Amino acid sequence: MNSLRLQHSPSRNTLSRRTPLLLAATLLLSATLLLGACQNGAQHADPITAATQGEHRTAAFVARDVWRHPVETLTFFDIEPDMTVVEIWPGAGWYTEILAPLLRDQGKLYAAHFDPDTPVPFFRRSLVAYQDKLAERPAIYDQVTLTVLAPPAHTAIAPPASADRVLTFRNVHNWASAGSAEAAFSAFHAALRPGGILGVVEHRAPSGRSLDEQIASGYMTEEYVVALAEAAGFELLESSEINANPADSADHPEGVWTLPPSLRLGDTDREHYLAIGESDRMTLKFRKP
Repeated sequence: MNSLRLQHSPSRNTLSRRTPLLLAATLLLSATLLLGACQNGAQHADPITAATQGEHRTAAFVARDVWRHPVETLTFFDIEPDMTVVEIWPGAGWYTEILAPLLRDQGKLYAAHFDPDTPVPFFRRSLVAYQDKLAERPAIYDQVTLTVLAPPAHTAIAPPASADRVLTFRNVHNWASAGSAEAAFSAFHAALRPGGILGVVEHRAPSGRSLDEQIASGYMTEEYVVALAEAAGFELLESSEINANPADSADHPEGVWTLPPSLRLGDTDREHYLAIGESDRMTLKFRKP
């Protein structure tokens, strides 16, 4: 019994002195482990996600990720960093900001933009602004090769059968309006290697809408786009609802341009159209046999 009473136990004062030290050590260890986990996660983030998180991206472009779903869309199109990709009519470079750093070290990006000799002032301004954008950030864009797509006259968007992927985002209605959609899709087919993928995102019209109605509204039917691709020699592999917007009726006074970002009606019903958001879009994946 006496031996039991002689065993030493820490006093309450000793424990109270040790508790803050133990707590501090535990917090420091936890913070170190958390930081290591975050750094490890950043180092092993998938390349597409990493490219979308680049500090170089334009803030207004990033704000539209919620409607354009770039990570999901490029993943659906099976984009890899070592591929040769042709971006069709890149406009202000929304997707270029993601594709250029993604492909810079291992792959190749061709940007098939407007004809520099075009008589259309908007096309000329857009091309110059895009060229300036590339020149301002050579560490990101110096490996981008500019080509021209102005069907049917200019269709050499990349060396023949060289591309793994050809991507077009919301452009089909423009070619349909100009009567050059067939020539554009033939250019895509010529640039792709056998087995290569054509990825199409386009404003979606309800089935059965006439071609004239499609052109006037800017919304195209999936049937029309699939028929164009198949006539050019592609086969439809898969469709996705990644870029669907059920709130969009595809029936507006100024067509698709009624919705953001265009908001062609100005302040008229502005909040209503902002609440709808950007257009409902088809996302289609085709293969060149």
